[in-house]
Amino acid sequence: MCLQPRHFVLLDVLRTCRVVVTILVLGSTVWPVSGWGQKSTTAFWLDIEGVIGPATSDYVRRGLSKAQAQGAQIVIIRVDTPGGLDTAMREIIKDIIASPVPVVTYVAPSGARAASAGAYIVLASHVAAMAPATNIGAATPVQIAGFPSGEPPAKKEDKKPDAPEDAMKQKIVNDAVAYIRGLAQMRGRNADWAEQAVRAAASLSAEDALQQHVIDIVAANQDELFQQIDGRRVNVLGQEQTLRGEYLTVQRLEPDWRSELLAIITDPNVAYILMLVGIYGLIYEFANPGMILPGVAGTICLLLALFAFQVLPINYAGLALMLLGVAFMVGEVFVPSFGALGIGGVAAFVIGSIILLDTDIPGYGISIPLIGFFSLLSAGLFMFVIGMAIKARRRPVVSGVEEMIGSVGVALEDFEQTGSVRVHSEIWTAQSKTPVRRGDRVRVYAVDGLRLYIEPHQGAAQEK
Repeated sequence: MCLQPRHFVLLDVLRTCRVVVTILVLGSTVWPVSGWGQKSTTAFWLDIEGVIGPATSDYVRRGLSKAQAQGAQIVIIRVDTPGGLDTAMREIIKDIIASPVPVVTYVAPSGARAASAGAYIVLASHVAAMAPATNIGAATPVQIAGFPSGEPPAKKEDKKPDAPEDAMKQKIVNDAVAYIRGLAQMRGRNADWAEQAVRAAASLSAEDALQQHVIDIVAANQDELFQQIDGRRVNVLGQEQTLRGEYLTVQRLEPDWRSELLAIITDPNVAYILMLVGIYGLIYEFANPGMILPGVAGTICLLLALFAFQVLPINYAGLALMLLGVAFMVGEVFVPSFGALGIGGVAAFVIGSIILLDTDIPGYGISIPLIGFFSLLSAGLFMFVIGMAIKARRRPVVSGVEEMIGSVGVALEDFEQTGSVRVHSEIWTAQSKTPVRRGDRVRVYAVDGLRLYIEPHQGAAQEK
């Protein structure tokens, strides 16, 4: 059978269509796979600056959660801190370890530091980086179970090896050493130096930290940081991941209103003021039932203060002394103790305020001038109240039955023994031993129920 030219043209068209369909089918099967294999190029940027506290841990936790929800490739935490609360630090480290998104800590800019709690956080991160002219270390606990770190060392002859104070200090130090060594070993870093950072408060510059394998990268800026993390392999929740530092889009997460509010409330000075405003507001409400506003404001302030004290390392003995001092000062108003309760209350209030925060961490103490101001204010307030009460006791009676004795009135009718008189614009039934004429001025010398006993007012002219 002989094919016509038009048959060859038709065969060519069919072959071309088959090739096109094959390409489309293969493309449709390969394209989704390649699309699924692509990862986000977003890098979340968080900032830890200043003393680490409850607001910081909340900010980092929500930042890591948001990065996971949006599929970020990495999270970068810029660190510049002198340290902070142990509880907040451990919360941050737990969140970093549990994060499915690799975390890079970057001590920056030049002149910044990752001291105390900051050193723990850097060692716990997947990648540790520092800018030139920064330092890391000094991770010794600055407050150990109520014993100030600035305490002068005991003499050898006076020091007892089994003293409870030494045992408690050693217990806390050993716990911190085990914790920081575990973090360093988990990330393959220098665990021996990490131990010295706790026991001897050792500290390193960025270059020395890199040389001693305490950190992974020294980068002068963000671009250099991204270049050095590109291609680096890290272990995230037991799985190896390769970081990509090219073409990253940085999304900075600033603290929102919640973090700002939490930072304000958990400031020790603010929490101290809130507690006092709450206590005085409730006292005023109980003394004047029905005012409502002092009670509402006082309750809100007191609840906010209790929330702050829940997350702050407070000394409950100090809190009890403060409450006892306020109770004594209030009792001075109602109990005639000649100042004993008031003076004792002020003393207890001041001592309790000073020892209220059980920490020596900079930024987490109550200002001494603030304590002095509220102590003088409280003492002045209660002294003013006591003074007003004493003056009131010395004043003559101006109401009640006792006030009627000695009052002068006018007879409204003629009577021999019993009749009506007007005293203080009120009409009373009066009894007299002598006859009284209408308009005579009379004086009250006794009261029996609603009956007045009167006598002529000597030396007064009669009212006509």
